[in-house]
Amino acid sequence: MEDKTYDVAILGAGPGGYVAAIRARQLGLSAVVIEKDKPGGVCLNIGCIPSKALIHQAQVFSSAAGLRELGATVDLSGFDYGKVFRKSRMAADRLSKGVEFLLRKNKVDFVAGTGAFKSADRLIVDGKTEIAFKNAIVATGSRPREIPGFAFDGKVVLSSTDALMLEKLPRRLVILGAGAIGMEFAYVMNSFGVEVTLVEMLDTILPLEDSETVEVVRRDFVKKGVKILTGTRAEGLERKPEGAVVRLSGKDGAKTEVEADQVLVAVGRAPNTENLGLEALGIRTEKGFIPVGDYGQTAVPSIYAIGDVVATPLLAHVASKEGEIAVERMAGKDPERRVALDEIPSAVYCEPQVGSFGLTEREAVERGVRFQKAVFPYRGIGKAVAVEALDGIVKILHDPQTGEILGAHVAGAEATELVHELLLAKKSELTVQDIAGMIHAHPTLSEGVMEAARLAEGWAIHI
Repeated sequence: MEDKTYDVAILGAGPGGYVAAIRARQLGLSAVVIEKDKPGGVCLNIGCIPSKALIHQAQVFSSAAGLRELGATVDLSGFDYGKVFRKSRMAADRLSKGVEFLLRKNKVDFVAGTGAFKSADRLIVDGKTEIAFKNAIVATGSRPREIPGFAFDGKVVLSSTDALMLEKLPRRLVILGAGAIGMEFAYVMNSFGVEVTLVEMLDTILPLEDSETVEVVRRDFVKKGVKILTGTRAEGLERKPEGAVVRLSGKDGAKTEVEADQVLVAVGRAPNTENLGLEALGIRTEKGFIPVGDYGQTAVPSIYAIGDVVATPLLAHVASKEGEIAVERMAGKDPERRVALDEIPSAVYCEPQVGSFGLTEREAVERGVRFQKAVFPYRGIGKAVAVEALDGIVKILHDPQTGEILGAHVAGAEATELVHELLLAKKSELTVQDIAGMIHAHPTLSEGVMEAARLAEGWAIHI
């Protein structure tokens, strides 16, 4: 390896790094990936994939209630959450091995270890192995963010990683943070009978999502027995022989305490940009993030950065796209510049699900953007009635003159899948008129997308 110069060397084998490496090989570039852990990064190993496996098992467990309604006797006395945990690990391990296979298949070299920059054209791994490159990509990802007074210990105060590794359920769980991660864990734990208190410092759960879709989720969570405290700050923790007491403060200054066996801190993630040798090369970070240009290039022309180390949405699919853009640029292609922020889909996998992109109604008002909204309820969709998934809406924000789609927000069953029809329409510069006039199979949940588009045009049939 010391006598070989790679076209691209990549620090990190997560969804940004491994996708960039494979795309590089497709374009005829030689590539090496340096990874200190398993291929697949946080997403496949301790993030997206195992958490979705837990969510699936929570749905299976919850289906017992439906069987009882049919007169069946369901005995859950032998339930073992350890088996749920093991299924989630099986999914993660299978996909991690799949990524390892893809790297081999595409002839991407893989170096196990921790890499850092020695110069603008050379990396050193574990302080001994040097790798020469023409271009490099920093794709080292992120880690759960700590907050003062709630240092992770893996026993009482949990990170999202710790929560994924639980083999035994707590009886009472306080979750700090009601973003996507907090909401998904709240759904899982509540489904398995854990007493969940969800604490959010801002005035609403899922603060980045549209208010009407958020309300659908909030109502459902309250119905399921999740205690939601918004506008509330966690001020400290008092450890007890069994668990802890979390001290809370409301916006009005009122103090309260909540007892819990464990506390999950889900207040975001911090970029992994330390100890990479960036500063010595003149690459400065801003709040831990690496400033980049249109194609991911840093202040050093030969070094790029993608994914969670860049101040774009910390999402696996964003990292993958940024990796593709970077290597296409290296290969002399003319890729799109950056990731279009209004075309990034957001997905929250609790039940009801939330899928969205583009402007929220609040953002449209704040920016003075001309818009109209069309909101079609799931109860008007035949398939939703048939499968007892009545809680949900399809919401489209559009320009009333041109029909351009400005944003879309879906809450309900399969929302994370349904939103992509609207996103494809936006990216293809189609209008609400185009969707309204397209035949949709009956009965499908996607008819709700068609009806919302027709509602925007003033002629929805089933409302």
